[in-house]
Amino acid sequence: MDLGLKGKTALVLGAGGGLGSAIAATLAAEGAKVALGDIDLAAAGAVAERIAAVGGEAMALKFDLSDLAGIDARIAEIEAKLGPVDVLVNNTGGPPPTPAAGQDPALWAKSFNDMVLSVIAIADRVLPGMRARKWGRIITSTSSGVVAPIPNLAISNALRLSLVGWSKTLSREVARDGITANIILPGRIATDRIKFLDAKKAERENRTVEEVAAESTASIPVGRYGDPQEYANVVAFLAGTPSSYVNGSVIRVDGGLIASI
Repeated sequence: MDLGLKGKTALVLGAGGGLGSAIAATLAAEGAKVALGDIDLAAAGAVAERIAAVGGEAMALKFDLSDLAGIDARIAEIEAKLGPVDVLVNNTGGPPPTPAAGQDPALWAKSFNDMVLSVIAIADRVLPGMRARKWGRIITSTSSGVVAPIPNLAISNALRLSLVGWSKTLSREVARDGITANIILPGRIATDRIKFLDAKKAERENRTVEEVAAESTASIPVGRYGDPQEYANVVAFLAGTPSSYVNGSVIRVDGGLIASI
């Protein structure tokens, strides 16, 4: 299937990590010019080098999502080198594991700034251009916790859910301009973040990481953690032209993990 991404410019946030790097490489393989934003410039740069090595076009840039004032300059840098952003993939890191009660308001505020306000500000920066060109894709990666809250991930559950409300509202505002806005949520995908969460759970419960991972895997109908490439394939479809009638949706890539309808 031709996804119609040749010559399009995509910005992938968190592109140095497991999900982000797979998404960036997949979009590049489909012919998109990809900007890889990450607070870890070296990690993003390594992904950009891998993309270039197989003939893709990519640039890496340091993107600190806590710095709202720096967003315009980062986007302008992308526009100067690759062209205006046609596809925005919002993929942010998660907050530390915590219960819901008793958290410092400063932690809530910082997490809201980094995970929510930054995403909204970046989208607001690229939307006028998308509207002018009558084409655009805004894809926001969240978590299975927005459907079934995950124990001890209270901040993530709450703040990522706010992005679902934002994206759904936005999808109705921009649809007639040829722009779609969708949420995609991962289940247990084999990334460093999942390894970290498994390790933290093992530590809290005085168990081995292997025991925690085995228990988690047993709860997934397909019987394994997902591969980042499987997630990236769905993102690439949502980014392309064949998905033009998919708008305002929440797409689960979870191997059937979430039991609710």
